[in-house]
Amino acid sequence: MAKLSTEETARDGSSIDGREQDSVKALKHYFFLHLRNCRGALIDLCAEPITTSLTIAVIGVALALPASLHLLVQNGKAIVGGWESVRDFSVYLKVGTPLETATGIANDLAARKIIDSVEVIAADEALEQFRSSSDLKKVLDTFDDNPLPHTLVARPTGAASPEVLTALEQEIRALPEVDQVRIDTEWVARLNAILDFLRRGVWIAAVMLIGAVIVTVGNTIRLDIQNRRDEIVVCKLLGASDGFVRRPFLYIGLWYGVIGGAFALLLLGTGYLLLAGPLQRLTGLYGGGLEVLGLDAATLLAVLTGGFLCGWGGAWSAVSRHLAAIEPT
Repeated sequence: MAKLSTEETARDGSSIDGREQDSVKALKHYFFLHLRNCRGALIDLCAEPITTSLTIAVIGVALALPASLHLLVQNGKAIVGGWESVRDFSVYLKVGTPLETATGIANDLAARKIIDSVEVIAADEALEQFRSSSDLKKVLDTFDDNPLPHTLVARPTGAASPEVLTALEQEIRALPEVDQVRIDTEWVARLNAILDFLRRGVWIAAVMLIGAVIVTVGNTIRLDIQNRRDEIVVCKLLGASDGFVRRPFLYIGLWYGVIGGAFALLLLGTGYLLLAGPLQRLTGLYGGGLEVLGLDAATLLAVLTGGFLCGWGGAWSAVSRHLAAIEPT
């Protein structure tokens, strides 16, 4: 009985090892097929350089346009000196208010969620700045005491709406130590509207151009399917599954998207090199020290990922619609 159970255990162990080896072989074969289809798709694209180049150029331009609009918006903010600064508001305390009290009010403001930062400008510091930037030094010397108050410069967060800032202004004005509050809620509302318009414009352009990329890839794959119709029919007659027939076309779309994304980055980089120098010279003439914003890691990843998804999605939509219509008769 013990000998029989030992033999059965050995057979069970060998059968398990056999199934594991079969699974490993099947997995290796699966990845080998994908690798072969991926390489074959690239070879097919290289076999038709003119058609491939035109398609990649269209995809690259379509992907580069929304990315360039995004970079233009970012550089536009930098050109005007940082649009965040126009949201700042000033709180002028009454003359004679201790600096410790001003610091305490600043800390209370900074603790609010809608306030990004608060800067305390002491009265002595403000007086020195005023002396160095004006021609009234002799007039200021006639004062026995510093006529300037402590000032708080607060910067709201981007989520602070004009209504919230108006309520905060009224609350600050009610403090006994506060003399004046200077805040332009109308300009904040205009700035929010401009930023929202630009952001939505970039998103709309991105959606439209990504749709154009998907249509372009899908139409190219559709023509490729029609050109290989006889080959597809033969494969189906020999028992090939839809996945086997679909896979090469998906990799063609993938290569279109990835290479198109790389071409888009090339266009963006070329545009940056052509415009960075003249733009810096222009801002230098106006006394500005603008550093032109170029491609960052997020933009690079977004363009390449967008190209990959557009190429794969366009190929999948074309294959799903047109491959099912080809059946052997």
